[in-house]
Amino acid sequence: MTNKILSPVALGVPGDGSGRLFICQKEGKVWIIKNGQLAPQPFLDVSAEMVKINPGYDERGLLGIAFHPQFKKNRKFYVYYSVPSTTPGSNHKSRISEFTVSAANPDVADPATKRVIMEIEQPESNHNGGDLVFGPDGYLYVSLGDGGGGGDKHGETGNGQNLNTLLGKIIRIDINGDPYTVPKDNPFAGRSNVRPEIWAYGLRNPWRISFDRATKQLFAGDVGQNKYEEVDIIVKGGNYGWRIMEGYHDFKVPDGADKSKLIAPIDEYDHDLGISITGGYVYRGKGIPALKGLYVFGDYNGKAFVLAQNGKKWERADLELEGRPKEGIQILSWGEDEAGELYVLTSSSTSEGFKGGVYKLVGF
Repeated sequence: MTNKILSPVALGVPGDGSGRLFICQKEGKVWIIKNGQLAPQPFLDVSAEMVKINPGYDERGLLGIAFHPQFKKNRKFYVYYSVPSTTPGSNHKSRISEFTVSAANPDVADPATKRVIMEIEQPESNHNGGDLVFGPDGYLYVSLGDGGGGGDKHGETGNGQNLNTLLGKIIRIDINGDPYTVPKDNPFAGRSNVRPEIWAYGLRNPWRISFDRATKQLFAGDVGQNKYEEVDIIVKGGNYGWRIMEGYHDFKVPDGADKSKLIAPIDEYDHDLGISITGGYVYRGKGIPALKGLYVFGDYNGKAFVLAQNGKKWERADLELEGRPKEGIQILSWGEDEAGELYVLTSSSTSEGFKGGVYKLVGF
């Protein structure tokens, strides 16, 4: 589709029948691909608000985009990005903002309409999560990492197990509030000393989440520490184990811990196979029948995989991506268009420097 966007980390679609793809460039711009062509100017630019991004490697930046379920009527959308913080001990803040598309030009956002929905203090530069997804229920789901630094060394239990912080969680909010409200059926709504926004917890760095448009299940690729990467199916109130567990394995088990209620991943793989998972989508398109119903995902090292459900188990297989760049690539993200077709977003280290790529998966 294009190789002109450096560090493409998220893909969103407005659901308005336009066929447009909206690509988040980590450095702070959103670009439109329309009719197979990259628009000459960005749809949105929040780089002036953001922290300075390190050119070599940085987990901060513009990381997620989602369009309001009623976008055709209200023209509203949401982005997740990293901004400076003045709070002592904080590296930066993760900000979720709402914008409205210009009434005069559907390919340009109106920056004057910005409404800040939420800000989360981040103690370290890494493990930001950063995905935004509207569920079948119309609520916004947000993936948040554990605050970073390695090993979740935050407090007695780590942020992943601490229900008084949003870090290491997937949260669920109603963005139609001011600035938002908490759905009454959230698992911890109404409880004291618990953040009611929490939908699921015990996550290290859920890098890309998605709903299966057929089964309505929520999938997450959760990046591991030193040994294991995992795929989870996220359920209401679920505890996915971090930092007690890494994948199926003990990581730092407190004395007297009850592991029986922890939810195991549907798949894990070790670092002989990969280095950092990039969650994907269950394929529901029509262009590649062989992939129908399979969860398609990848790894930062450039490998791609599928998971197939076989009874109560899930089985993994390699997915060969033909036609990709000859030089080494990193799989940064995946995307899904209105028709259910999938896209892979990459960064390539070439003899000419780093190049980003947005590729559509097609059958042959």
